[in-house]
Amino acid sequence: MSALTALLAAMVEIDTTNPSLQPGAPGEAALAHFLARRLGDAGLEVELWDVLPGRPNVVARLRGAGRSPGDERPAGGERPPRSLMLCGHLDVVAALSPEAFVPRVEDGRMYGRGAADMKSGLAAAVTAVEALVASGDRLAGDLYVAGLVDEEWKSAGAAALPARYRPDAAVMVECTGLDVVTEHGGFVWFDVESLGVEAAGDDTARGVDGISLLAPVLDGIRRLDADLAARPHADYGRGSIHSSTIAGGDQYPVYPARCVLGVERCLTAGESIAQAEAEMRALLDAARAADSRFSGSLTTVVGRDPVQLDAAEPLVAALASAATSALGRPAVLRGDMGWMDSGLLVEAGIPCAVFGPRGHGEHTADEWVDLTSIKVCAEALESAARDFCG
Repeated sequence: MSALTALLAAMVEIDTTNPSLQPGAPGEAALAHFLARRLGDAGLEVELWDVLPGRPNVVARLRGAGRSPGDERPAGGERPPRSLMLCGHLDVVAALSPEAFVPRVEDGRMYGRGAADMKSGLAAAVTAVEALVASGDRLAGDLYVAGLVDEEWKSAGAAALPARYRPDAAVMVECTGLDVVTEHGGFVWFDVESLGVEAAGDDTARGVDGISLLAPVLDGIRRLDADLAARPHADYGRGSIHSSTIAGGDQYPVYPARCVLGVERCLTAGESIAQAEAEMRALLDAARAADSRFSGSLTTVVGRDPVQLDAAEPLVAALASAATSALGRPAVLRGDMGWMDSGLLVEAGIPCAVFGPRGHGEHTADEWVDLTSIKVCAEALESAARDFCG
């Protein structure tokens, strides 16, 4: 077993199930401390801090050789050293059995919870930094490796990061099949509450059906999604809306006093959370117009705007060049529908592209990552760091 495969196996074996999704789950602390020891042993400066109780982010810094703050700018207008962060999330979604955390290797792939999403990318980032240290070369700018908590729920780790660290750019090491992702979608989750009046099923004078009063909202969601499908959209996907969950009533012979509908609106570049909220308010207004008894409210549970990096960003050029060299073919630059923690860094003013190994089956029992692609990813990340940080 190669050192890289052994590193990933050790990371997969650590159960980092997000306790916000499964109460009582262990969370990310054990893996954060594992990475802190590993990167500290490599000579990096390491910080751990709790973003949520008992759930720490870990950030390790390979200090560059560049000028100290206040040093004069060199003659000739040279740019100052640039810093780069390689980052990914530590948490995983719940698995059906403990065997999911027992990694197995078959036909050049590693199977296990978190193998693709996204411990393989973090293993590549650690390997890239260790290779830089072993080479004895000193970058001009700082290079960071960060492991973040809570991406699978509300991304508390990524949200907290910019207040403490502001690198000039970042690479999120999610699995992308070794493509460079410069644009990705966003999303909004809504709860729509419809209130009725509880009464016996034969008390037609008093009872108000809180479930059926949602019908115009449900029909509006269907019609809005058809409209979104007909609009021009990105190569990687389209904006969409769908009902996700519904709960209401508790027995057959009673008018339901309350019903809650969960809704997801998926966003692409050019769309926004504000637009989605306006669409939902219009659906509730239509329900009120259809029946004056409708008493509905809208709650935005969580929302993330889409991301679109400027192709002229120096990070994009450095990462594309490094990927091209590592792959032996021109790098593919593309968008992706799924939202990632990179969105929060971009919102904070930190350009962040996404680049990682080849994997599949995230959140399923068949999750896997291609082991050769992790090695290629590590080589590309090392090359990109040398280029970007100088």
